[in-house]
Amino acid sequence: MFHVTERLLLRPAWPEDAEAIFGGISDEGVVRNLASAPWPYRREDAESFVSRDHVAAYPRFLITQKSRLIGCIGIDQIGEQGDGSVELGYWIARPYWGRGYATEAARGMIDIARLIGHTRLSAGHFADNPASGRVLRKVGFRPTGQSARRHSCGGGEAAECVLFSLDLADQPQMPIAA
Repeated sequence: MFHVTERLLLRPAWPEDAEAIFGGISDEGVVRNLASAPWPYRREDAESFVSRDHVAAYPRFLITQKSRLIGCIGIDQIGEQGDGSVELGYWIARPYWGRGYATEAARGMIDIARLIGHTRLSAGHFADNPASGRVLRKVGFRPTGQSARRHSCGGGEAAECVLFSLDLADQPQMPIAA
């Protein structure tokens, strides 16, 4: 599966992407805002990421523009409860911060989640990363009023994570780019 937005191509990761992924995410400033990426991030971690099986219900995409890796975005099942709860996660390489790529990719991912049949998405951001909170609000997520302690891989310890939710039935569907 691929998805085209105004400026971006969301596409699966391939083995030849490992080096670019390593270059984009092996930055402590990026990983410190992620709950699941290892730190320090090694080339072997990127190789493992690109060799993972693709699960249609929980897609992950590289965010690219003109063959340049901007970041990664995807949805994952939350925990083991199997109740269909899914969480949006993403990272953007530092040279591309502040250019609207996360917002644009998140809008595309919301459309994909709806097409797959998901009805609700969750997301969160570490309290010291308000930029991610702004992205989530721009694409329609609303704060739940709850927070949770999550491990910050780059930060090396548990940190406060502000939780958000999005009911996909309440969101207008964006036109699918050809």
